[in-house]
Order: sequence, then structure tokens, then C-alpha cells
Amino acid sequence: HNGWVTSLATSMENPNMLLSGSRDKTLIVWNLTRDESQYGYPKKSLHGHSHIVSDCVISSDGAYALSASWDKTLRLWELSSGTTTRRFVGHTNDVLSVSFSADNRQIVSGSRDRSIKLWNTLGDCKYTITDKGHTEWVSCVRFSPNPQNPVIVSSGWDKLVK
Repeated sequence: HNGWVTSLATSMENPNMLLSGSRDKTLIVWNLTRDESQYGYPKKSLHGHSHIVSDCVISSDGAYALSASWDKTLRLWELSSGTTTRRFVGHTNDVLSVSFSADNRQIVSGSRDRSIKLWNTLGDCKYTITDKGHTEWVSCVRFSPNPQNPVIVSSGWDKLVK
């Protein structure tokens, strides 16, 4: 990377892969090794965001990644090809956090616009939480790991976990 690294993601499905996001607007897919002289090497660089990448996560099957950016978008990446398969547009300020549901069918994002958005994998925003949400920036969003009851948890600069 040519800028500060802002996020890391790993995959249970592929424990030798690491994904990093950076202020240089890119993500890098790393291949981890057991070689003590070099613990890993960059395999693929993912380009597409026009501003800082603030967060990244890998799908549970290890095939896809999501990235959040200060360009107000999310991107869904196919890791084998390194291409963007979907762009998610709808936030009005920097997107700070992103997460897959346990079954990889839903996506949640949190933003400096104080909203939380629920998306499908086709890039459609299905629900926006603003009422009874955070009064400041939404800094982190996650799904609970239970696929039968996918609860969204969030934290924000208003010092709250919801």
C-alpha cells in the first residue's frame, strides 16, 4: 500500500488469504505463507474506489469481499477475478463500516451520514435506519452470527451500542 492501512479481513474458508484496505483507495489480496523471511505476498490489487477505503470484509465462503469507502459507496468484489460485481450507492457521506450476514445474502453498512442501510447482494437498499438510530457517525456495523435470527448491531460516535 501507498497509504495507511485502515482495515483487515480474513476468511475461515481460506486461512491463507488476507485482505487489506487502505487510505490509498485500494484493497490488496494477500497470500499468507509460513516462510519466516516473508509471511505473505500481495496476490492481487483491487482498484475502483475514488477515496479512502475505510473497511473491508470477506464472505463466509471466501469468494467475495465487501469494501466501504469515503467515496460514499460500498463495492462487492469477486476475489478470484479481482473485479467489482456490484456498486452500492445511497449514503450521503463517508461509509465507515460494512458487514455480510451469516448466509452472505444481506449486507449492512454504517456511515458518517448517521444512517444504517440494509442491502441485498444485487445492490438494492432494502431498508434505511435513521429514526431511533445514532445521533452521530455510525462507526461500526455487524450482523449477529445466527442465520435464523440476523440481528444488526451498531456502534457510533454518540457513545452508544445499538
